[in-house]
Amino acid sequence: MAIQQKNNRISVAVHGAVLLAALQVCAPSRSAEMVPAEPIPHAANIETFTNRASELAMRAMALVGIRYKYGGNSPEDGLDCSGLVHFVFKEAWGTTLPRTVEEISRVGQEVQTYELRPGDLVFYNTLKRAFSHVGVYLGDNKFVHSPSSGGKVRIERMDVHYWQKRFDGARRINDPEQSATVRLRLNSPQATPIADHAW
Repeated sequence: MAIQQKNNRISVAVHGAVLLAALQVCAPSRSAEMVPAEPIPHAANIETFTNRASELAMRAMALVGIRYKYGGNSPEDGLDCSGLVHFVFKEAWGTTLPRTVEEISRVGQEVQTYELRPGDLVFYNTLKRAFSHVGVYLGDNKFVHSPSSGGKVRIERMDVHYWQKRFDGARRINDPEQSATVRLRLNSPQATPIADHAW
């Protein structure tokens, strides 16, 4: 038991080091939004960081560079913003989330920005309509998303003015069972899907 716990701690530390290193080298693709690299969080925070990051944030980061495709559901065909989130949760947890941003925004629990953890979902109003865009929070005030037609999955800073003024809130999905329960409710006859769009 002691050996296995030690191995788990080593695995967590390794995943944390990989993710934290990646966060330092990834930056927004628009040069006007480049900002200095943030300092790496204290080592004591790595285990908390990677408990969520290893399943969700790491899976999302692996998709950086995948082309945007409206309605896309897979890396092979391309992904839109909700398609990316849908794919990440399916691959990491085996959980099928709703397919549109508006529906996803009703899953899980609301969290404040100061409570954000890697793997949380961040929502934006990019089409003059609430909850029209979504990304996966990575930590260090950064998130990964699939932007718009002609773009590719990339990492952005939340404190860039464009994203700050369009921020709609964040939500946390704590476990696969909660996600599945909400999905079943959303698929009821009373639920009215709203189409997902690029920003």
